[in-house]
Amino acid sequence: MTELATTTPTRRAPPLRFRTLLYRYWFFAWLFRDVGRGSLFERAAAWRHNQEQARWLPTYMRRWLVTGLVAFAAGAAIEQLGGAALLASVFFVPSAIAVPINAMIGAAWLGLKLLPAPG
Repeated sequence: MTELATTTPTRRAPPLRFRTLLYRYWFFAWLFRDVGRGSLFERAAAWRHNQEQARWLPTYMRRWLVTGLVAFAAGAAIEQLGGAALLASVFFVPSAIAVPINAMIGAAWLGLKLLPAPG
């Protein structure tokens, strides 16, 4: 039995593509499971899993907050220094998008921390 275990090659997961890594860096849906599928026990297990994974949501909030602030500062600097409103809007739009994304992440985090498990 031990001989078989030592001769079996270990399987490694293939490396993720860059766009998958980029998606996972900015968006968190891949961390969570669907609570609306399966039996009662599977849904309860998915809820517990989602509550455990909620610990990563503040990390995503920080990423979006820093990116939004940096983009806003860049847009403001471009507008003040050069007056190029079109170029500044390239930075202002992502900074504006970061606000509702952070609000959604915050609501999801609070929901997973404070709400009772669905019945």
